[in-house]
Amino acid sequence: MAEYKLRTPVSEEEVRKLSIGDVIYLTGTIYTLRDAGHKRALELIAKGEKLPVDFRGMAIYHMGPIVKKKDGEWEVVSAGPTTSTRIEAYEYDFIEKSGVRIIIGKGGMGKRTAEACKKFGAVYTIFTGGAGALGAKGIQKIAGVHWLDLGVPEAIWVMEVKEFGPLFVIIDSNGNNYYEQVKEKVGQNLKEAYAKLKL
Repeated sequence: MAEYKLRTPVSEEEVRKLSIGDVIYLTGTIYTLRDAGHKRALELIAKGEKLPVDFRGMAIYHMGPIVKKKDGEWEVVSAGPTTSTRIEAYEYDFIEKSGVRIIIGKGGMGKRTAEACKKFGAVYTIFTGGAGALGAKGIQKIAGVHWLDLGVPEAIWVMEVKEFGPLFVIIDSNGNNYYEQVKEKVGQNLKEAYAKLKL
């Protein structure tokens, strides 16, 4: 396990060095993107229309922030991750078409996302669930917001961060999936235990 401090935009070369279990701290700009945002982005890409932000080399966060306005400026109160598995249906296409390099969420993602990470050079990382206040501390400011018509949780929030993390690499650019490896090991251990117990 290694620790990396990366700045967005991140190159494919930097991402290809990462392995499952590595820890990342991100500085620069990250974007929030949930279900509705993925769907709209892919629809616009399919039509050849321009997106409000350039995702190439960037990080997206599966997160709907709790925000408030103070002196006319948006401020993040809580920035905890949302469950990533429900975005599985969109992520392969989004990685391929957007050029995103780092995905942040919780709960893991599936085989299609792992395939995309391997093919196009991206990683899936997790931020600790239930630590929204910690996440908010890593956000220096909200630099902008797009698609508020989707609602506050589903909008694209443009966030400037400093050493945002820790982010743990769960799927690396070789397609290794930590959760799947653990699942396989648990399954094997169960088989051995059942055999010993003659079940």
